[in-house]
Amino acid sequence: MRDFKEIVVELKLYLKERKDKKVLDKDVAMALDMSQSQFATLKRRNSTPYVNILKFCKDEELCCSELFFERV
Repeated sequence: MRDFKEIVVELKLYLKERKDKKVLDKDVAMALDMSQSQFATLKRRNSTPYVNILKFCKDEELCCSELFFERV
């Protein structure tokens, strides 16, 4: 299972496909419906906000296993 920092990388790749530009941490924070400071704190602690990620996956119709688990 991926840690939060690895999940952020996957989220950035997903968002980059939609925006076709560089995706910053603030873009990921906005996508997860949280403030930049809250996101930065969670990232520094490597603490995964599961509820926010699951809501994002539901809204985007994205399979959450693609974010949480590495592809084999």
